[in-house]
Amino acid sequence: MEKFGRYPRYYIETMGCQMNVYDSEVLAGHLENLGYQEARALEDADVYILNTCAVRKKAEEKVYSRLGKLKSLKDRKKEMLMILWGCLSQQEQAAQGIKRRFPFLDIIGGTHSLGRFPELLEKADSSKNTILDLEEGAERENLPIKRGHPFKAWLPISFGCNNFCTYCVVPFVRGPEQSRPSNIILQEAETLARSGYKEITLLGQNVNSYGKDLDEDIDFAKLLARLDPIPGLAMIRFMTSHPRDFSQTLISVIQRGENICEHIPLPLQAGSNRILEKMNRGYTKEAYTELVQAIRNEIPGVSITTDLIVGFPGESEKDFQDTLNLVNTLRFDAAFTFIYSTRKGTKAAAMEGQIDPEIKKKRIMILNERQNRISLETNQRLIDTRQTVLVEGTSKTDPQMFTGRTRTNKLVHFPAKKDVLGKIIEVKIMEAGAWSLKGAYTQTISHCL
Repeated sequence: MEKFGRYPRYYIETMGCQMNVYDSEVLAGHLENLGYQEARALEDADVYILNTCAVRKKAEEKVYSRLGKLKSLKDRKKEMLMILWGCLSQQEQAAQGIKRRFPFLDIIGGTHSLGRFPELLEKADSSKNTILDLEEGAERENLPIKRGHPFKAWLPISFGCNNFCTYCVVPFVRGPEQSRPSNIILQEAETLARSGYKEITLLGQNVNSYGKDLDEDIDFAKLLARLDPIPGLAMIRFMTSHPRDFSQTLISVIQRGENICEHIPLPLQAGSNRILEKMNRGYTKEAYTELVQAIRNEIPGVSITTDLIVGFPGESEKDFQDTLNLVNTLRFDAAFTFIYSTRKGTKAAAMEGQIDPEIKKKRIMILNERQNRISLETNQRLIDTRQTVLVEGTSKTDPQMFTGRTRTNKLVHFPAKKDVLGKIIEVKIMEAGAWSLKGAYTQTISHCL
């Protein structure tokens, strides 16, 4: 396929979570199947895709800002197809508003439309109007994919969510939870391992509820146990898990697993039972604390990371102090912290007691300072220890420095004279910061290669 005397080119920008990154890899796979090549720069592209996030207001505003800047490019390159994709697009009201406000867009496609992308592209090539596609029902299996990394891969085990936390739009933009059959997941993991992928990350809005909608004897613990012995896989990670569905059996499977990494992403969201109930999280701080203790008791050296929201409607100073106290008690390895953001269509958006923005900013600063100190102290305990690391790449500022992650998902930077890219190695930790570690290469772990 040639266009303008050369192969056509595409450029994709991705905002949001790992599932969005995976979707962008599928979009790239579609385009390469159609004969497109990846462009090095946006200005060189014939097809441009902005894959969007809608979880927070800031992400939505970022999309509108980006679209505003793209108009001049579209004016200069009228033949370029511009496509808006993903979670923001999937919201009918938002999509219609975007269509009116940015008529230069050729396609607005939602999260359910991946299987129809080639068809939409063909329609856009001969249409003068924006094509809007938000319909459900497109095929999700057997889609082409261009992986973004040579030895690490995203592997979805489910799509959608049934939890309906009162602050979250994900169930509305991703739809109800649908688990993929276990045999398809296992086949995909085996294919990845044979192709040289050493690490897979299992994706789902709530991996712990995997299998509840399937007509087979399977749950997340059983799936992990079946994935663990696949030859060639050295690291199996997952995200994200809901505390309500985290079972003792799952803890035991992770503890016994040879290749299942000792990192548990376990979103808490708030340390106040009153706020947790308003969020519809389905657990108490006491139950969450017991779960963390059970995980740490059974999995030596485990790292537990979390998500926290400040400024949820009705959050009092006492509620916020409850969160701080629990952070002090549980001492997470790291926390992704967010200011509550109103999302249209969610129950929390209509709740009374919306918090003043200045109070939110003050609370997030206090929380971040507290957690950063804990993260630093936690990482400092790793100094002089030896850690297994998958080498992911080299530093952008120093090609002699390599970067990788430990089994507990700690980012490590280290020098190495030999080429260790893509290998499983041992690193001795020499320095520690709140967000990353510095180490020294000691040896390559040959049995994992």
